[in-house]
Amino acid sequence: MRTFKSVLFSIFLLVFFSCKEEKPSKEVVEKIEVREWKAEDTRSLTGLTVERGLKEKTALATPGYVMIAPPESTKSHLINIDGEVVHSWVGELAIVNHYLKENGNLVRLEVDPDFPTFAAGGQAGRIREYDWDGNILWDFKWADEDELIHHDIELMPNGNILAISYEAKSQEEAIAAGRDPEHVTKAGLWPDKIIEIKPSGKTGGEIVWEWHMWDHLVQDHDPTKNNYGVLAENPRKINFNLFGEILPPMTEEQVQQGIKMGMMTANATPDNQHSDFTHTNAIAYNAELDQIAISVPAYSEIMIIDHSTTIEEAKGSTGGRWGHGGDLLYRWGNPANYGRGTKEDQKLFFEHDIKWIPKGYPGEGHLMVFNNDIVHPDNTVPSMWAVLMQSKSPEVEAAVGVLGNHSAVFEFIPPTNSEGAYILGENEAFGPDGPVWAYTAPDKYSFYSAFVSGAHRMKNGNTLITSGAKGRIMEVTPDHKIVWEYWNPYNDHYRMPDGTVASPIGPFKYMQFRSTHFTKDFPAFAGKDLKPLEEQPEPFIFKMPPPPAEQDSVQ
Repeated sequence: MRTFKSVLFSIFLLVFFSCKEEKPSKEVVEKIEVREWKAEDTRSLTGLTVERGLKEKTALATPGYVMIAPPESTKSHLINIDGEVVHSWVGELAIVNHYLKENGNLVRLEVDPDFPTFAAGGQAGRIREYDWDGNILWDFKWADEDELIHHDIELMPNGNILAISYEAKSQEEAIAAGRDPEHVTKAGLWPDKIIEIKPSGKTGGEIVWEWHMWDHLVQDHDPTKNNYGVLAENPRKINFNLFGEILPPMTEEQVQQGIKMGMMTANATPDNQHSDFTHTNAIAYNAELDQIAISVPAYSEIMIIDHSTTIEEAKGSTGGRWGHGGDLLYRWGNPANYGRGTKEDQKLFFEHDIKWIPKGYPGEGHLMVFNNDIVHPDNTVPSMWAVLMQSKSPEVEAAVGVLGNHSAVFEFIPPTNSEGAYILGENEAFGPDGPVWAYTAPDKYSFYSAFVSGAHRMKNGNTLITSGAKGRIMEVTPDHKIVWEYWNPYNDHYRMPDGTVASPIGPFKYMQFRSTHFTKDFPAFAGKDLKPLEEQPEPFIFKMPPPPAEQDSVQ
């Protein structure tokens, strides 16, 4: 039988060679007209063979700067639209995500080197705030056996920070709450909660508000439990027995090989491979509505909750500005989850990022999301990332079919009544039927990132898109023209103290979780010298590893 290592390497080769693309010219020329689009330029899933850095800068590109973070790195870079680094923040811990404040400070979500228990990608545990020169102003830890902040944070106007956190529940607790025992691993489950942190001192933080997904579950499996109910009659509750795709069980040897190859983090075990059953990966806040939006990709939905509740109201179904307590105010993407739709009604597929378009921007008040893994109707494999985690050769061979999947960026408008409440008709799903604006590649499939990624509207109406798996960043106009394009050239090979990866990226060596565009007049840049650094960071040049047989012979 083939080893897990050789299977993963076969997948790597399949991804690499089936998607190989033409290399563009090394010379980057500023053009007045938008270049002719070619599928061959973007077909690779990993982008490992692509000439990287600035690929396109037209006269229509928006002046300003873009914030990026290399994978496997402790650095945040600010680049100009010529692709040159003009400022960097260098920390000690691996970065997950970052936000630049108007005063020039940088708030980063980072990976705590000692976090226990959790192993699902996006793990963090630390929030640090740096001044412009990289000095640490605040260092907050939320990482123990029971809780861990992960994936994303949101800076609030009052100076507080919203964060996504796991909270560990045992196998017994999950079954007692109505989970089908056949779908609970020995390690239990990790439902998400939202915490609001009020920073204090150098390391302190008070939790001033919280919301627990655990308080808003419904299940139709065990009628003896308090949360038993009909899904279609509880559209504001979260189906606790939605299982998604269950992959074959992995052995300890396979898990250790996955850790060694950078496909899993050190805390991975055979017993926790399905503990992260929601994988919430993004959070946004709308101060005017006092609402929080989260992206829940394992459910292929975005969900909105009421932040105006008290902590006690957030546990129940009444209270708050909108009257529903901590139950969902709105959800969109997959109405089959709450019994008011079918597979054909699904709009989102393992989505990432979620943002309200700010006031004063074209489309203000609308929502924007990166729709990662839109499944081709003829595809028998649900997700490319799932294929990378498979352990049997038939699934490896089926990976070819995954190339029919594609990504899109959706801008959509949640229907509301005259009072601003989200409309939900009797026995109907939440609207809308589809986006008011979407971006896909002309041929669809060559714009594809099965994981990470994001998008945000710019003030001039353009949209900055991060196709994260390959580290591709582009500015597109409302009529879908690419006016600026940059491919991240960096990977700093950061490793945890035990030598393992901080976040599993496998063959996606240039990936970007997200990127952010700032105009030149952003207040943080006032009085700052933003000339290109004399010593630019060293690009990472990918070299094809030897076949498994050769690797084994030298070990």
